Amino acid sequence: MASSMFRTKSVEAIRADHEAHVRGDHGHGPALKRELGLFSLVALGVGCTIGSGIFVMPAEIASQTGPAMVVSFILAAVACALAALSYCELANLIPASGSAYSYTYVALGEVVAWMIGWALLLEYGLANSAVASGWGSYLNQILGGFGWHIPPRLLFPPGVHIPNSTEVGLFNAPAAFSIVLITLLLIAGIKESARVNNVLVAAKCLALMMFIGLCMGKFEPSRMEPFMPFGWKSVAASAGQLFFLFVGFDAVSTVAEEAVDAQRDMPRGIVIALAIVSVLYVAVGLVLTGLYPLAQLKGLQEPLAAGLIVAGYPKAAYVLSIVAVIGILGVLIVGSIGQTRILYVMSRDGLAPAFMSKISPRTGTPVASTLVLGVVTAILAASVPLDALWDMVSFGTLAAFCAVSAGVIAMRRKAPDIPRVFKCPGVPFVPILSIAVNVALMLTLQWSSWFTFLGWMAVGLVVYFLWGHKSASKVFNLTQAEPGPLLP
Repeated sequence: MASSMFRTKSVEAIRADHEAHVRGDHGHGPALKRELGLFSLVALGVGCTIGSGIFVMPAEIASQTGPAMVVSFILAAVACALAALSYCELANLIPASGSAYSYTYVALGEVVAWMIGWALLLEYGLANSAVASGWGSYLNQILGGFGWHIPPRLLFPPGVHIPNSTEVGLFNAPAAFSIVLITLLLIAGIKESARVNNVLVAAKCLALMMFIGLCMGKFEPSRMEPFMPFGWKSVAASAGQLFFLFVGFDAVSTVAEEAVDAQRDMPRGIVIALAIVSVLYVAVGLVLTGLYPLAQLKGLQEPLAAGLIVAGYPKAAYVLSIVAVIGILGVLIVGSIGQTRILYVMSRDGLAPAFMSKISPRTGTPVASTLVLGVVTAILAASVPLDALWDMVSFGTLAAFCAVSAGVIAMRRKAPDIPRVFKCPGVPFVPILSIAVNVALMLTLQWSSWFTFLGWMAVGLVVYFLWGHKSASKVFNLTQAEPGPLLP
């Protein structure tokens, strides 16, 4: 058992299966439909990255760093780029859906892949639930502009006290509705989901560009002095907070088997998505700090919309607020796609119930896994306060980044001669630096969250040893695999 725990998939077998799927002669029943070109892959990365955070968070960060917030944005982007380079190499080398789970199965072995998949399911599940939970509040603000309001008891989970009221919540109805809506969209097909996401991404990017363009005229260079009023330490700490505004590119690598040309377009999609987001975020940070006196930034709930009002464009501010609310649905679309594809691939490998990998011949989507995860996510979003568990999302992301970076080093030793269209530069130093950055960010999280995360991983190990290993053994194709641990 100790040897088979670390059995690895073969790169050659995965590539052969990839080519068979492209030709349409894989012979394994209905498969995921290859519908996603480069533009859609880029839009998935941008759509999952640009959420409510960029419309809200810069005011808090600027109040901690001053104009040097721009440096914090750049540092966060560079830190994410270190992991993105590793993702790009493995996305090209291993054209399989499942993101870090699939890469780890090839590079580091089954039990490590199981733990990463287990962590990613938690990450995507909590992130989707939390985003949906917060969406109701934003929606209520927009409806208020038309004189409509959602009853307060339908905006909060059971038992949660409603602000300025003696009542408690019943359930978060908008959160459940948003998840149901996204689930139905995902079942309809990846092409339909991608088209909706493309529109939402275009709207969000245009809204940010509108803010930059309209407010640049009110930019006052004098407000950039002093540039770093709170010192370098505050800039570095804020970079750690901003890091999580950039991490959506992971979702691109979950849909490799639905890309028209995965080996060529996956690395390009990751790099272009990260570049677009980085440029927009740095520009937003620069304009915002040159628009307001530093003392006025602290406490602003919607700094970008408020900035447009200050610049004399109140109608544009309202449009931006609407786009920010609607655009959150794009985060849910991409997050839900990522979660369902990871579960689908784990099921196909025998590490999740077999029915989760069934593909609808009509829509080409994993309907069972989409429905199950949709129901669970809707229940969580509507009925459970998730603020205290938000660090779990960070743990899952950082663990995946560490595994992928380690996987690049392992694959350079395991398969040095396999052609790579994209190669991570500076191996092993860049991946090692990426691991160090991610571990350092983990250490900034609350210790109570460490215990919760380790508890979740311990449960995962128990499930693997009692059921997962045996189930995976039944479907593991020994003719397409390599037994034994890779790393000494």
